[in-house]
Amino acid sequence: DGASLKDGLAENVAAQVLAIVGSGAGNYSHILFPSTASGKNVAPRVAAKLDVAQISDITKVDSADTFERPIYAGNAIATVQSADAVKVITVRTTGFDAAAASGGSAAVEAVAAVADSGKSAFVGREVTKSERPELTAAKIIVSGGRALGSAEKFQEVISPLADKLGAAIGASRAAVDAGYAPNDLQVGQTGKIVAPQLYIA
Repeated sequence: DGASLKDGLAENVAAQVLAIVGSGAGNYSHILFPSTASGKNVAPRVAAKLDVAQISDITKVDSADTFERPIYAGNAIATVQSADAVKVITVRTTGFDAAAASGGSAAVEAVAAVADSGKSAFVGREVTKSERPELTAAKIIVSGGRALGSAEKFQEVISPLADKLGAAIGASRAAVDAGYAPNDLQVGQTGKIVAPQLYIA
């Protein structure tokens, strides 16, 4: 509820995490963040302040200190092991089943909010509104590439099919770079990580 955390500024969120870890209240051995834009913004700051190596984008936990993560654009899986006392990890959420919405026995405790760092300021947020499913959570994705030839053709071919299937629309990096589709539709290594049940490209 702290005013410094209202807009999720990375400097303040990282400071809050470090304040909780530094209090020694939980003797934390693992600090996890989602592999989202926000998580990837905060996790490196926390890892740097703790002087530990960040483990990025894990898709499997082998043991308390050993994890699997994709490399080479997902063409290979690396098994990484960390000897750091505190492990700072980003998790590819599409690699794990959703946790149960109820149950569990973790205690919820109130902590004091950190003061605003003053290093950055929230200016504004532009949210893209769409009737379509959110790309990273969509069960069906219809994606287009550079072969479509133009932004008009992209819309003409991809949109009707996506409408019929109730699908999200994705685009390759080449299509985005060519201006056929907006950046927020880009999927893949340099775009959004997706795990649909059906992917049509």
